[in-house]
Amino acid sequence: MKNFFRILATVLIALSGIMIPFSLSAAPAAEADTIYINGNVYTVNENFAKASSIVVKGGRILYVGDDATAQKKYSSASQAVDLEGKTVIPGLIESHMHYLLLGEILDRIDIFQNSKAEILSKVKAEADKLSDGEWIVSMGWNNVLWGEDYPTKEELDVVAPNNPVFLSRVDGHSTWVNSLTLQIAGIDKNTPNPQGGEILKKPNGEVWGILIDTAMDLVESKIPNDASDARKLRRFTLADQSVISYGITTLVDAGAANDSVKMLKPAYAGGTLKVRAYIMLSEGEDIKYINEGNEPVRDLYDGKLSVAAVKLVSDGSLGSRSAWLLEDYSDRAGHVGNGRWNDGQMYRIVKRVAGRGFQIGTHAIGDAAVRQVIDVQKRVIDELGLKDHRFRIEHFQIVDAADIPRAIKYGFIPSMETVHATSDMNMAEDRIGPVRILSSYAWRTVMDNNGIIANGSDAPVELVNPYHGLYAAVTRQDRDGQPPNGWYSNQALTREEALRSFTIWGAYAAFAEKNRGSLEAGKYADFVVLDRDIMTCPADEIKDITALKTVIGGEVVYER
Repeated sequence: MKNFFRILATVLIALSGIMIPFSLSAAPAAEADTIYINGNVYTVNENFAKASSIVVKGGRILYVGDDATAQKKYSSASQAVDLEGKTVIPGLIESHMHYLLLGEILDRIDIFQNSKAEILSKVKAEADKLSDGEWIVSMGWNNVLWGEDYPTKEELDVVAPNNPVFLSRVDGHSTWVNSLTLQIAGIDKNTPNPQGGEILKKPNGEVWGILIDTAMDLVESKIPNDASDARKLRRFTLADQSVISYGITTLVDAGAANDSVKMLKPAYAGGTLKVRAYIMLSEGEDIKYINEGNEPVRDLYDGKLSVAAVKLVSDGSLGSRSAWLLEDYSDRAGHVGNGRWNDGQMYRIVKRVAGRGFQIGTHAIGDAAVRQVIDVQKRVIDELGLKDHRFRIEHFQIVDAADIPRAIKYGFIPSMETVHATSDMNMAEDRIGPVRILSSYAWRTVMDNNGIIANGSDAPVELVNPYHGLYAAVTRQDRDGQPPNGWYSNQALTREEALRSFTIWGAYAAFAEKNRGSLEAGKYADFVVLDRDIMTCPADEIKDITALKTVIGGEVVYER
């Protein structure tokens, strides 16, 4: 009440034209929890302004600005932290990853980007420890690195003849299995390809040992659930600890089960998990979620958990040659990939999901898949009269040049993982040729059409490290610095754009820009302290940046 009368008096004096002296030091010092000073703070606000001080109260930012003002106005803060000139940026937003799957990979044998010989050795070591019949499951092989097309079931048969093996490719769109796995699933040379998938076969008709996209479902349904609730929680915790160690304060889980949501709620309510999670339910899981009496929700548990989107998958991946293309693959004549839905099927799903108030994120890598998403979902947007739908196109990689401005005009948000370009560059042009590549991984073209990009890693498809993505965005080079001048470097982002893609644009893509994504008064106190200046260090050092401290809601959740 005293503040009210003070403000009223000030207004009346101003209106009367009377001037009186006023001293900040005469007013009672404002309360605050923590004052951070002497920082090199990039706010990533509209003007990309810099500051040196952040003041936190109740988990939110009370003030961002200069040290002198902060120290004078908030001298009664419970704690003062000297940042010693270190660089501070908003908490990073990982706009496309797989929360539980990352935890699973951290909890299994590690084959990520290993040589084939290393993988076979690890599978043999695992088989030697297990009883006959126990499953060996992991993810992360990449045949492109081996200079081969696909590995075979016979290679796994040698090292694990008595254990079913299921090893997903790094992109998650094909899997390498042994003969025992095929036998358990009832797959042989006479098994037809399911819609949206392929059972790869040798010239003589025998099964190769590679299952692509929906063909993987024939085996996955046979894998016993090895995860008790306690083990699932352990896996979420492993993933949580991993992401916050990089300064990620919000993640988008691109395709979760309703059972995972039920597990996450008490974990967040009790404070077990720290990173803010925006959950996209996998298509079909939304039905289970709604049938249990739920609706889309945002910012439960002080902004820690949102369940407000549904993930659709319209095609496969470029590496597995299952991305759906408008024309044949350049390195596989007569093959255009695997579309998951016809237009009618997609229309019915999108109308059902959007009609319930969910945001939609659709995996679309090939140009045919992207075009279908734009055409079909625009029809639903118009029919439902959606004004601020923020539908997302996940990956948005191989896109016909005419469809980039169309997507942005209709309000679709490209959710693109910049690190994918530098992982795919060794095979992408072989797959699609020299013409289509010009409008692929086309970040600058998105910018030039007044679009934004929500950036991420697609972990565990890639390492979750966001500085790899920031580096790739700016340099268009792999982490060995190749190619020297960048791969189609005309499509690179500026450092400011790259940082926005991992902060405020990611927040906007999750309807969260009012609460996070930049360091401004009133927003959550989510930020990360870095070991070097991301805006001025040599470009080749961006990939090596280390998070020294991660703060979420004012709480220091990680410190190196």
